[in-house]
Amino acid sequence: MTAEEHLTKDGQGRTNTGLDAVKKTKGGVNAPVALITGTSSGFGMLTAITLAKQGYRVVATMRDLSRKEELARLAEQAGISERLQYVQLDVTDAVSVDKAVGTVLQTNGRIDMLVNNAGFAVGGFIEEVSMDDWRRQMETNLFGLIAVTRAVLPVMREQKQGLIVNLSSVSGLSGFPGYAPYAASKFAVEGFTESLRHEMSSFGVRVVLVEPGSYRTPIWNKGLGEIHRSEDSPYKHKLDAVLRYSKHASETAPDPQEVADLIGRIARMRAPRLRYALGKGSRVLIIGKALLPWKWLEWIIARGLK
Repeated sequence: MTAEEHLTKDGQGRTNTGLDAVKKTKGGVNAPVALITGTSSGFGMLTAITLAKQGYRVVATMRDLSRKEELARLAEQAGISERLQYVQLDVTDAVSVDKAVGTVLQTNGRIDMLVNNAGFAVGGFIEEVSMDDWRRQMETNLFGLIAVTRAVLPVMREQKQGLIVNLSSVSGLSGFPGYAPYAASKFAVEGFTESLRHEMSSFGVRVVLVEPGSYRTPIWNKGLGEIHRSEDSPYKHKLDAVLRYSKHASETAPDPQEVADLIGRIARMRAPRLRYALGKGSRVLIIGKALLPWKWLEWIIARGLK
């Protein structure tokens, strides 16, 4: 069955928008459907709970379904277990992407919202990061995001409505030493999303970037764990400074629920803007990059890592 044949319409043949449908239901069979990638932890998990509370039928996807226990526990505590559907999805596997989207359509008949959250961080100085790690970073954070988006676009285009939220990062706005692979992947997501927003505007599909700064999520521990360290590295002292800064940032970062709440608000907007930056220092960095000479910004960042 094609994506077009799966689309649900109201009694007069008009496709309901997710925003209208969420006002009419509390998670029942006609609830708007949100597909979220990377829901086993962090922003993805919290966003799944937040949207389900708002009345969405949430398709919570993750690469390994054995890691769904924490999300299932939170859903049960919130009394929304019936609004969550768990689907295996590896964004780097084309077969997995097609199968997951097909399962969502077969079960729900529609996809009103896509949250591209799946991702991780590779750390290290450019010279010392292997090409395999560079490719692995791009496969998940960029190509995986593109693959899932492409699989969903025909559905939203035919529905003539939809919302796509791409999780970028403050690292997609400004590169920092020691996280070049992650920054490169997020810079690419920024450009991809800008183009996508232009292309989908005439089809009623809203496209949004959410750009968090530092938050208390597992990506910090995973990212720090990925950093290659060598005692005889010419970058050792700089890398140690980056690690100290990152550790401090992760320990003092705000509650990631702020990001999930923002996505929940965006889901209720009829005309969201393109970018939403939030989190510790993110707005200051954006303003600084726009107004300050590069040498000044470079000096400020270098000084912060001493």
